[in-house]
Amino acid sequence: MKLLAIEAATEACSAAVMVNGEIAEKYQVAPRQHNELILPMCESVLAEMQVSLQQLDVIAFGCGPGAFTGVRIAAGITQGIALAHDLPVASVSTLANLAYQAPVENEQYVLASIDARMNEIYWAIYQSTQTGVKRINQEYVQPATEIEFFPQAIAYGCGTGWACDRVALQALTQLDTSCIDAQALPRASVTAQLGEQYYHTQQLLAPEDALPVYLRDQVAKKKKC
Repeated sequence: MKLLAIEAATEACSAAVMVNGEIAEKYQVAPRQHNELILPMCESVLAEMQVSLQQLDVIAFGCGPGAFTGVRIAAGITQGIALAHDLPVASVSTLANLAYQAPVENEQYVLASIDARMNEIYWAIYQSTQTGVKRINQEYVQPATEIEFFPQAIAYGCGTGWACDRVALQALTQLDTSCIDAQALPRASVTAQLGEQYYHTQQLLAPEDALPVYLRDQVAKKKKC
């Protein structure tokens, strides 16, 4: 199975190719440079793994939530490649990407969050499983101070939303600082791993259905957290 993965929903930009479980990735934290970097990254990892676009079985992308421009870039490139080469698409949540990275045991809960600016965060709770992660509530965008208490005992917190309002999130989760990674960012290598799972479980989309997930339509930039 040959898969190309693209992730550009946050300040981190990355591309990865998976061939029968082996992954090559190019990754760079480069705000506002995604449009310049992502295609050369794709070409680089394809060349490294000696795979052409014509040989791909599926393309996966980080569908959001995240930065509007980055999510649009990833979705647009994915749709273009998928349409040109008649490929199915695996649409992977950036919050699921973060939760998958969390160093937790099976069945434990992770609160994944991304700084949404405008004094808000994107967030969702995921449960670790033997094969990946399972989302247990819908994805939200709201101020951290407005999140209501949830019944699950959270074992780990990850993502830049924790840096945005650590006090409010720690008060809700009662997590020790050692169980929080506020610097975690989505990576294409993880998008590839989750995309592989979607491929094998037939959770794929047609190219025209591979759409960005924004959670909100407001794009006016206000004061940062």
